[in-house]
Amino acid sequence: MPAPVAIIMGSQSDWETMRHAADTLTALSIAFEPRIVSAHRTPDRLYAFAKGAKAAGFQIIIAGAGGAAHLPGMAAALTELPVFGVPVESRALSGVDSLYSIVQMPAGIPVGTLAIGKAGAINAALLAASVLALHDEVLATRLAAYRQAQTDAVAERPEISA
Repeated sequence: MPAPVAIIMGSQSDWETMRHAADTLTALSIAFEPRIVSAHRTPDRLYAFAKGAKAAGFQIIIAGAGGAAHLPGMAAALTELPVFGVPVESRALSGVDSLYSIVQMPAGIPVGTLAIGKAGAINAALLAASVLALHDEVLATRLAAYRQAQTDAVAERPEISA
């Protein structure tokens, strides 16, 4: 059975952020396939991937991009699959440029936009899991346990040093 989630990014350096999505999907036992698909340097690869993603068995695309951050929007323009965009933190503007590029899509080309960096990558994976769990009771149970473990890990009172 093909992986239901594709994690795409514009370059190898984006993996530092996107690996957090991969780690979260792994923790939930959700198969994924990571790929480098640059909107600017490999536009033909992007086009072929996005146009063929549904036929390849993907159900959700998590797209991480920094700088101009065109990858999530271009992927969304080329497929009917849900696309969750993760702004990768950039040196120049700390990822705000990426956030603005992803969140400002024109009407009709939706991209679910997450937070900048690691938190966004983790939340993109959790959002993907939530969508997949709508039709997978076993996954829904794993996701509920994951969320409960997060809740249980929060202390009721702060540790106070003497």
